[in-house]
Amino acid sequence: MATSIRAAAEDGSAPTTAPDGPRTPAAPQRSAWRSRLYRFDLKASPYAYIAPFFLCFAAFGLFPLIWTGWLSLHRVDLLNQDVMDWRGVDNYTRLWETDQFWTALWNTFTIGVLSTVPQLLMALGLAHLLNYRMRGRGFLRVAVLAPYATSIAAATLVFVQLFNPDYGMINWLLSMVGVDRTDWYSESWPSQIAIATIVTWRWTGYNALIYLAAMQAVPKDLYEAASLDGASRWQQFTKVTIPSIRPTILFTIIVSTIGATQLFGEPLLFGGGVGVSGGSAHQYQTLGLYMYELGWPSRQLGRASAVAWTMLLILLLIGAVQTLIARRNRTKLGG
Repeated sequence: MATSIRAAAEDGSAPTTAPDGPRTPAAPQRSAWRSRLYRFDLKASPYAYIAPFFLCFAAFGLFPLIWTGWLSLHRVDLLNQDVMDWRGVDNYTRLWETDQFWTALWNTFTIGVLSTVPQLLMALGLAHLLNYRMRGRGFLRVAVLAPYATSIAAATLVFVQLFNPDYGMINWLLSMVGVDRTDWYSESWPSQIAIATIVTWRWTGYNALIYLAAMQAVPKDLYEAASLDGASRWQQFTKVTIPSIRPTILFTIIVSTIGATQLFGEPLLFGGGVGVSGGSAHQYQTLGLYMYELGWPSRQLGRASAVAWTMLLILLLIGAVQTLIARRNRTKLGG
């Protein structure tokens, strides 16, 4: 081979075969390219995974929110949305001057308290009972979720029959203990109690399962230590269980408060033909119903948008207060 290469060099022609010797390695170049691709994938892939959520949120959450805020500054008719008359904050100031708005706000608060407080207390006790070993515990855990899986319309229609002033079972049971006939539709407090009962029945089991999951995460050593110290079951519940699941309790309070502020389906179906107005005297009209009444039957889309943004501001204020309370509690506990 050396003779043939030497002869080719003397003739001036290229050798037929390449001489043995060092080449420019391609493997390090491919390795560097793969390393850069790996670093890019490591940094970009998380954003690619979460991009669908943010795109959907921007399209169906953020844009409607901004557009509603823009509509709240205008006078807009539902059937002629192309014509927008700038009003500034007049829609908001008009709300503050309207008695119906304050009535709806008060009704939202009272129904929220009547439904949230008993609901969470019952859910806490029910979860505590389900946390013990008993026969049929798995069936009971599934059964408490049945009201949540029931349609709002179906559940409300059943309760409408139960609270019927003329032939309802509730009045019949109350008459057996000497309570006079109650008009659950036209009177303010009875109608709000009836609606709060529907909400409580539907959401108690759901919150109970959340509490149950939190209770099962509490270390058993805490209960054993409390038992050795002579603590009763009630003391274990109040001194061990409640402090251990306090973040979960705060979470359910926030979620229940948001749900109470947005209450719509139960009072709408409970009132039947006057459900939108919340009764003949607006005795159980919530902010959600008031917003719907302004936006659709009255076709005042700008004022309805102002109610929607007012509800958002109320929720933000409640969330801020609850966050401050939670931070204060963590400070007391040294966390």
